Amino acid sequence: MLYQELAELYKQLECTTKRLEKAEILSKFLKKLSDEDKDVMYLLIGKIYPEGNEKEIGISTQIAIKAISKSTGATESKVLEMWKKIGDLGKIAEELSKQKKQTTLKFVGKLTIQKVLENLRKLPELEGKGTVSLKLLLITELLSSASPLEAKYLIRTLIGDLRIGIKSSTIREALASAFFSEDERKQASEKIQNAYDKLSDLAVIFELSKKGIRQLEKVSLKTDKPIKVMLAQKALSIEDGFEKCGEYLAAEYKYDGFRMLINKKNDAVTLYTRRLENVTKQFPDIVEVIKKNIKAKSCIIDSEIIGYNPKTKEYMPFQAISQRIKRKYEIDRIIKELPVEIKAFDIVLYNDEDLINSPFEKRSKLLKKIIKSEKYKITTSNQLITNKVSEVREFYKKAIKNNQEGLILKNLKAPYKPGSRVGYMLKLKEELRDFDLVITGAEHGTGKRAGWFSSFILSCKGNKKDEYLEIGKVGTGIKEKKESGGVSFEELTKQLKPLIIEEKEKNVQVKPEIIVSVTYQEIQKSTNYSSGYALRFPRVNVLRPDKPLSEISDLNEIEREYKKQGKK
Repeated sequence: MLYQELAELYKQLECTTKRLEKAEILSKFLKKLSDEDKDVMYLLIGKIYPEGNEKEIGISTQIAIKAISKSTGATESKVLEMWKKIGDLGKIAEELSKQKKQTTLKFVGKLTIQKVLENLRKLPELEGKGTVSLKLLLITELLSSASPLEAKYLIRTLIGDLRIGIKSSTIREALASAFFSEDERKQASEKIQNAYDKLSDLAVIFELSKKGIRQLEKVSLKTDKPIKVMLAQKALSIEDGFEKCGEYLAAEYKYDGFRMLINKKNDAVTLYTRRLENVTKQFPDIVEVIKKNIKAKSCIIDSEIIGYNPKTKEYMPFQAISQRIKRKYEIDRIIKELPVEIKAFDIVLYNDEDLINSPFEKRSKLLKKIIKSEKYKITTSNQLITNKVSEVREFYKKAIKNNQEGLILKNLKAPYKPGSRVGYMLKLKEELRDFDLVITGAEHGTGKRAGWFSSFILSCKGNKKDEYLEIGKVGTGIKEKKESGGVSFEELTKQLKPLIIEEKEKNVQVKPEIIVSVTYQEIQKSTNYSSGYALRFPRVNVLRPDKPLSEISDLNEIEREYKKQGKK
């Protein structure tokens, strides 16, 4: 398949905001797609491999600017100037490609999907000295052969900003429409979703959909494929928890750590975050514990990883251990400095048996049987099964006393629903007034903070797709030095600089990617920010690299919390 065909599809999808129209456009494309070109399915969501693959493109805007310059003959300063005005490197690549002065490194022939994937898949493999030059070579080779439209979407793919408004749900609907009759579509859509929940691989789902419902029904969980974790809704109170979970419920500690899926097949262990990131290499200590303490030939276990002080054995807050998720070097040192304990609380696969539709009560009993508990290594969650509000209240107090966030309340009869907030699992936390927000802008510091960003624009999710609305500016809760612990100006600056999409004097606009947990005193109505609200006295609590953008606080949540304050 020619890459131009995919670029034309991107263009059509970008030209409409209507979900049904997008699904119909995509459906027509999928009908013509051959099994040979199935990897196009990854490109539809801006990826080159299935979710869970640790290899990502990882190109900064700076490299993209250099590649546009090199492939078109325009100076880097010209590209930067246009970027400040337009704010979309894809459009800039398209415009400059129409005027390009040179075609060095030109690939012979028209760009194919195979050639694009071949070059893009080489990018994550490059490390060490000369990496930037080699990456530029691979990117420029593609851009020099690309049509203006192809150049636009190549650049957007490279920087992770396709802007076509496609999600897995749209692809699910398109597959159902493409390969099933009108009478079958509702059932097919459900089967496609169930299969995707278990495999997280769009290319495989495409192949199975073409073969029919029976093939989709045969899909089972695989230890080499990550699944999305089941998500918790908020419980308004303990009473609310009983109303939603049933007369009897399970209450478990809500640990102040990060979610981790443990996938085990014999002695092969793979660890995934809630964002489906493969972090096995970062946690060799956990791998050894799993091999020793989990009695199963194969399993997929949902857990929380919490840190503790190696000297005092006191449990530490998430912010103290969050750096372990991204750490790729000096692993042995950080294991000693920031040891962790596994708190296992659910199991969805055991000895190749799929347990997703089994009741939680059964899954929980099994989990306790196969785990050899070892303090500061691995244990199951502290759990209480009861029908009494008073007992849950006392259990909640114990959780807080033990430096945990609160409780998780669970329906004993419920299945496991990957990626869903369906009310089977509720979180009960102290009223700390906090939001998970994304940084969308920053301001250059002065004085002792010169060279760093010193204040940051916070945004919540809007009501439209890919919409982020500003809700305040924050500069407190951030440490001066990285060594001080917590979030530092240096660390935030380092992470944000590759994400800059526009710069004007002291202010920069950045791609929404870095998520922070923010506490605040009050929410006020404000015309200064696009959300219509402003946080009073916001304070950065911790970076949340474990959370995807889909889980940040949205405008509806902001409005609910505002009303709770008793405002009119």
